[in-house]
Amino acid sequence: MLISMLTAAAAVSGMVPAVAAVSADEAAKLKSELTPFGAQKAGNADGTIPAWTGGYTQPIAGDKAGGRRGDPFKDEKPLFSINAKNAEQHAAKLSEGTRALLKKYPDSFRVDVYRSHRTAAAPQWVYDNTFKNATRAKLNNDVIEGAYGGIPFPIPKTGAEAISNHILRWRGATWQWQATQYQLTAEGKAVMTTDGQADQQMPYYFEDGNPEQFAKKNETWLIRLINTGPPIRAGEAIVGRTQVDGSKDQAWVYLTGQRRVRKLPNPCCDTPAPATAGVMSFDELETWNGRIDRFDWTLVGKQEMFIPYNGNKLLQPKTDAEVLSAHHLNPDHVRWELHRVWVIEAKLRQGQRHQAVRSRYYCDEDTWTCVLGDRWDANGQLWRTLWSQTLVAPDLPGTVVGAMGMNDLLTGQAYVANLYNSKPVHYAIKPRLPDTVFTPDAMAGEGIR
Repeated sequence: MLISMLTAAAAVSGMVPAVAAVSADEAAKLKSELTPFGAQKAGNADGTIPAWTGGYTQPIAGDKAGGRRGDPFKDEKPLFSINAKNAEQHAAKLSEGTRALLKKYPDSFRVDVYRSHRTAAAPQWVYDNTFKNATRAKLNNDVIEGAYGGIPFPIPKTGAEAISNHILRWRGATWQWQATQYQLTAEGKAVMTTDGQADQQMPYYFEDGNPEQFAKKNETWLIRLINTGPPIRAGEAIVGRTQVDGSKDQAWVYLTGQRRVRKLPNPCCDTPAPATAGVMSFDELETWNGRIDRFDWTLVGKQEMFIPYNGNKLLQPKTDAEVLSAHHLNPDHVRWELHRVWVIEAKLRQGQRHQAVRSRYYCDEDTWTCVLGDRWDANGQLWRTLWSQTLVAPDLPGTVVGAMGMNDLLTGQAYVANLYNSKPVHYAIKPRLPDTVFTPDAMAGEGIR
């Protein structure tokens, strides 16, 4: 009776009781039928999804250390294509957002399906930490405790645990990209909003760290983005520092017109993100980003779906114009594959506010990257569909997010972020940067024009 009363009280107050880690016996599956990250190691029954055998770790022809990346599957052709005419026969393996795009843009949007490759990989020390996390990590009132240096919940029991895996997925400790970003208007015009360089760092993944050292700051992700263009935004900058407790996230912007640094009062949730010129919200970056306490999360289950994957093909053209069409990425350069994904639903928690009252995310079982997401507005309309392109980086090793964006299905506008095509640097693995790089003072010093 007491337990039920406490649970009810927690639900009313919006607080979620701590969820215990899995047993040692269950964690042992990570060394047998499951991959080190918790995916099903075996392929599917008909062989369209292969078994995981360690991921893609050999050098790719065309890769240049710290520069442009090649395509390991450049000689492969699509197995088949899905368009508006045959979408119904593939509907069970398509997200609602993908089906909506096929319907909305029947003459330009399509899904080219290629052979599936399970390229996900990570260093052994990340696997070792993931194994330890399975029995030591827990969620306490939506805050991750006890995890470090690996996937926090490789055998998730709740939707909140599964989405936390996406937030703390493996993508390296320090990396840099140079990229452009575009707003695609409802009329089909591409307007560049950002041309810049981003340095990013995850103290959570410092190889020489440990849970005790990490707990002193609990900072998970640091980013500094300096704009070099377009001219109206040249010199602008943003610095962000996120924590396991999302309510403590901090961000600062430098605006050249004001010549001063300002701290953002609410760098989370449905607040417009300056890095996307306000077109996308903070929690839409890379499909999902940030604090989870505004929603109740449900782990719906696992299913086979066509998702954008192993997208080094998108990196090969030398200009942005080649990979952009009027309302979405040019399908000629987008690779889709059949993979098993975790389906996670989010519903607005009682007493909270958000423009999206319900969302659904499709998260790759091998990497925990949520590659697709759909959001519904307060009227119950499918409002936005979100996507992230992954790329194979064997020098990391890992399969990580490159380009990302969204389509507003109601207004017709879209956003495409992190296009590397015209740049000499795609996703460069870097040595650890001093913590001072990710401070407002350092940003102000580099952002002045």
